[in-house]
Amino acid sequence: MNPIRLDGQSLTRERLVAVANGAPVELDPQALQAVQRAADFLAEQVRRQEPIYGVSTGFGSNADKLLGAHPLRDELPGATPSGRSLHEELQRNLIVTHAVCVGEPMAADVVRAMLCIRINTLLKGHSGIRVQTLQALAAMLNAGIVPVVPQLGSVGASGDLAPLSHLAIVLLGGGEAFFEGERLPGAEALRRAGLQPVSLSYKEGLALNNGTAQMLAMGVLALQRLELMLDTADLAAAMTIDAFAGRLGAFAPEVHALRPHPGQVRVAANLRGLLAGSTLADIAYPLVPRFRQWLPTSWDTADAQALRFDIGWDWVPADQRHGREKFYLRFLPFRGGKKHQPQDSYSLRCIPQVHGAVRDAAAQAARVLEIELNAVTDNPLVFPDKADATHVEEQVISAGHFHGMPLALALSYLKAAIPTLASISERRLNKLVDPATSDGLPAFLIGNEDGTESGHMIVQYTAAAIVNDLASRAHPASVFSVPTSANAEDHVSMGANEARHVLAMVEDLGKVLALELYTAAQALDLRRDMINAARALARRADAAALAAKVQGGPAAEAPGRERFLAEVEELRAQLAQADAFHPGTAVAAAHTRIRAPVPFLERDRALDGEVAAMVALVASGGLLPATTAGAPAPAG
Repeated sequence: MNPIRLDGQSLTRERLVAVANGAPVELDPQALQAVQRAADFLAEQVRRQEPIYGVSTGFGSNADKLLGAHPLRDELPGATPSGRSLHEELQRNLIVTHAVCVGEPMAADVVRAMLCIRINTLLKGHSGIRVQTLQALAAMLNAGIVPVVPQLGSVGASGDLAPLSHLAIVLLGGGEAFFEGERLPGAEALRRAGLQPVSLSYKEGLALNNGTAQMLAMGVLALQRLELMLDTADLAAAMTIDAFAGRLGAFAPEVHALRPHPGQVRVAANLRGLLAGSTLADIAYPLVPRFRQWLPTSWDTADAQALRFDIGWDWVPADQRHGREKFYLRFLPFRGGKKHQPQDSYSLRCIPQVHGAVRDAAAQAARVLEIELNAVTDNPLVFPDKADATHVEEQVISAGHFHGMPLALALSYLKAAIPTLASISERRLNKLVDPATSDGLPAFLIGNEDGTESGHMIVQYTAAAIVNDLASRAHPASVFSVPTSANAEDHVSMGANEARHVLAMVEDLGKVLALELYTAAQALDLRRDMINAARALARRADAAALAAKVQGGPAAEAPGRERFLAEVEELRAQLAQADAFHPGTAVAAAHTRIRAPVPFLERDRALDGEVAAMVALVASGGLLPATTAGAPAPAG
């Protein structure tokens, strides 16, 4: 991989993800000059014995304690000078006492992203760290050393103190780290990588552990995966729309021009692109038959007998058309799978509004995270080049950039959005398996001719369970502050908990979308095959043969029989004249990709392996390239 140059100014989400996934970093020489100026400035202030928070004072509630010139016990009668540097001891103790997180280790990509963020922040030249310490941190990252950072312990102010201390302690030769697949003591990991432990100088401990790197790293990685899921959700919705032979008017550009929320407009355009070329969407209502149970007498040819379904319509007699005569001049009087209504249910018709709102939440999070990537987030802030300063307090300023609330609130927004996207996906899945709402598809998408099969029944249970779990995790951690450090830090963001939740929730969202796609592919096969079976029958047989599939018509020789057969003939002619019915080009490509690992479910079989394959396919983004190869670009 090509190295990513860090300069404190130009780190992007894409570059951070590259480092998280293994790309090395290099440090911008000009930025290192600014780093050195700040370090030299602090060293000069210490020489002048200026009181500076975190340099010559304690931390947090110990900020009122000034460091002496030497340890007090050196003053005992007969004591031998210890030679201890209180400034170095202060920084080291800050790291070793703050590395107290618990839980399972964070994933390697998260830890690498944290290291990258911390290095980039320190390159701004306002933290006081020395160049050699920063270079040592970059060398540790490039060597592939991944500090063991347990997941629980940050309150999101002063930044992610405890997790970042687990990063820094390895640099000092402590803690634990993963290196070349082994979990090792930190000192041993450094030794095997050919690196030496570092001794910290003025403010370096504070520079290393005071910042928002955990919540930012997790937030960026979560957002990258969520953006993949947003595209996947649009694809899943499009496949479900084709499986329903749904209505497309709700996605028209002129409709969304009247309420132009950016995400909504984009989703509507995505759906138009994904469904381009479909002859299932907006199909004439009477052409869509509904499922009927297969019987040995259902079909007239050997090929048709291999089908797992029968099809049918109901005829609307003339005496039931009063007041609706104009309607039946336009539409043939047959009721099949599709209802005679101009709109689909909300989970289909309102996809742009719901998916789009989630996209807008993601866009807001992206805006916040992108600012934070090149921000200084430690404390105090060092301004060595402030020429008009008259006191050191004007050049070393205690502020609150470590407070994670900007990130925490953006992530809280995502936590509310993720279950919303999962919920509408599950509702579409449920519509597909419920014969009361599936517009003529078989119950649980299985023929069940002998009454022994469950089909996709329990797939919906799993989706429902995940949606409930996501909803229960959506409560914002950011609204519940628990003060710390003897109330010196009396309001905290809990942003690290938000980020950790979002990262896990995105993964579970992907599982729900995978289940919808798994189910929609089955439904799409059935819908396409049922309509094309009707078309095939219409092309090879006469109106009398098609009339056998229609219930409610007059018996032979009964009054109205002639009119009934004439109307059946109109239905037959429309079906026979149509080309084979098919989904949109992009939907068809995704369906083909799904069918590689997951064949059509003709009869019940074990589904666990197929569900796992679908989850992996969605998580990898493997479906999305299929939808763009040869598909038309969305218009508008």
